[in-house]
Amino acid sequence: MHGIAVALLSEDRDHLSQLQSRVEATRLGRVVFSGVGFPVGPTDAILRQIQDVRAEVVIVDIPAENPQRAIKAIELIQANTLQLAIFANGSMQQPTNIVASMRAGAGEFLDDNAGSEALLEALTRLSSNRTRSRGGPGKARIFTFLSAKGGAGATTAAVNTAVALQQSYGNVVLVDFAPVGHAHLHLNLRPSFGVPDALENLHRLDASLLDGLMTTAKDGLHLLAGPQQPYQSIPTPAELARLFDLLVNHYRYVVIDASSRLDATTRLLSDLSNAVLMVAQTDVVSLWSAGRIQAYLEEGAGRNRLRMVLNRYKKIPGFTDDDVEHSTRCKVLWKIPNAFQAISPAIDHGSPVVLQESQEVSRSFRALAAALADASPTAEGGLDLVYGQEKPDTKKKPAGHLVISPARAGQ
Repeated sequence: MHGIAVALLSEDRDHLSQLQSRVEATRLGRVVFSGVGFPVGPTDAILRQIQDVRAEVVIVDIPAENPQRAIKAIELIQANTLQLAIFANGSMQQPTNIVASMRAGAGEFLDDNAGSEALLEALTRLSSNRTRSRGGPGKARIFTFLSAKGGAGATTAAVNTAVALQQSYGNVVLVDFAPVGHAHLHLNLRPSFGVPDALENLHRLDASLLDGLMTTAKDGLHLLAGPQQPYQSIPTPAELARLFDLLVNHYRYVVIDASSRLDATTRLLSDLSNAVLMVAQTDVVSLWSAGRIQAYLEEGAGRNRLRMVLNRYKKIPGFTDDDVEHSTRCKVLWKIPNAFQAISPAIDHGSPVVLQESQEVSRSFRALAAALADASPTAEGGLDLVYGQEKPDTKKKPAGHLVISPARAGQ
């Protein structure tokens, strides 16, 4: 059974029942423990029970009067448990209690009159932060590709980067969140299931069912295909969080093709990602659109993860990277050389150009994949992606190999 495991603690049985209803209404949390009273010491049975049921969040109900026992319970839980989030629940009209709860170790303070919406937002934030965290084994990095305008090449970049990651590191999934999915055409695949099926079956989605929804490419890359016709349903934050909780524990890298999609889902995907790569070209329309997209995405938690990939790049005399960054307010990370004569037939034949090792554009995609894989994580859940720095192409021979750097690609 999926969802965030929640433990509830309160001295009031009615409050406990209300909290349980609020958790169940989110459809993201599930109550695994409900106790009347608070732990009073590090060996208290309540602490052991919370750990035995593997709770991920404990919600401590803070009474308006005499909150000391609840505050002490937060301190005990914080000091005696690992990787357990603590939410305090109480009246927003008691600022002293709010401050005391946060100082004791609560990561969120929920208004007890706010219904399930505030709790859903808190659980979604928790899930997003944990999804982005790459501290432990089995937690995938997430890279989202999107287009500055239609036809900029986001799908091509996403597919070739995913194939390169699969070849070098393995255990990669490409997730097609485009309004109408095209990634399967680039890979010459005929998917039977995809993203809509995963979202419609979240209530029973597990690793086995997820595998059944995947289409496998010849090199082992998994594809969770996009809709084959316009798909009207927009996933909620809770639904995306649940889907990606499973994906990041099942794969090493998750590559998302958002293509030209620009809606609340795109912002949510950006918030979940370690890096958001906006594919643009050096024409007026593309750069104008890139600036507007940057302004749209900067309102979310993923704003510091946005970088620009210049596709079909040709050096323009008098037009520098600084000019691009000034006009779009977005850092340039990579330049994919103009190789229409190689990429166009590769798309038509469903054979990604990155498989053609002799092509300069292929080496550029492999170097981009290596840079994403080797980048150091930041404290905020992003990646330390620095323009002009990447590892050599390890698939080439040590002698006489050619390294394509962002500053030189396509020149």
